[in-house]
Amino acid sequence: MENQAASKNNKQPVALVTGANQGVGNEIAKALAVNGYQVYVGSRNLSNGEKAAAEIGENATAIQLDVTQQASIDAAVELIKQEYGRLDLLVNNAGISHAGKPGRPMEEVLAEGRATTASLDEVRAVWETNVFGVIAVTQAALPLLRKSDAARIVNVSSGLGSLTWVSDPACWAREHFGVVYAASKTALNAVTLSFALELEKENIKVNATSPGFTATALNNFQGTDSLEVGSREPVRVALETDGPTGRFTGPDGPLPW
Repeated sequence: MENQAASKNNKQPVALVTGANQGVGNEIAKALAVNGYQVYVGSRNLSNGEKAAAEIGENATAIQLDVTQQASIDAAVELIKQEYGRLDLLVNNAGISHAGKPGRPMEEVLAEGRATTASLDEVRAVWETNVFGVIAVTQAALPLLRKSDAARIVNVSSGLGSLTWVSDPACWAREHFGVVYAASKTALNAVTLSFALELEKENIKVNATSPGFTATALNNFQGTDSLEVGSREPVRVALETDGPTGRFTGPDGPLPW
């Protein structure tokens, strides 16, 4: 029985998508499943993940994963190790824009992210998920990624994280660059490049990608792009087994760091 499982597992690529029970992460998981991946649908709330996985179909499996809790990360990685023994693709999608009550208007969230007045508790809470969580999950998953012949790590970032773009006087988003969410994505980009440079010699590709201004719970559904549109670039990068590493791209192509 074990040998049969190993035989099956060797034929099907395995992916883990964090924060995949809703939004862009859910769209990425759906697309990966359609493309033949066995997808682990990471969700802080397991029942939410199970609902999402059931809707995706037989190629999806829910897995409890809170990226801010090391025990949860370790348990998730151990489960994947026991079931498949390797991981071909890690999509670090889980992210939050604020630590307050759900449903807050985007304008309110942006106002509370201003450098001169932002609460350090808010900064720490958002960075715990958006930055430290990515480092923790990636480090924990590396032993399984090293077992793959075409390992990739895709970090879902944001155009707001681009210092080059935001520092341009012509950038429309300048006024929205705060120390809570936007700066967390800048830090995530730095984390992405750091992993990419170190893992390049092992042929593990690490890239950052922006979904664009997608309507999700992240911005109280005030984005202008649909989930289907927003997931296209992350899906393209995730499926690209022979692509470059250390790149930052968005819906319209390369983005400046």
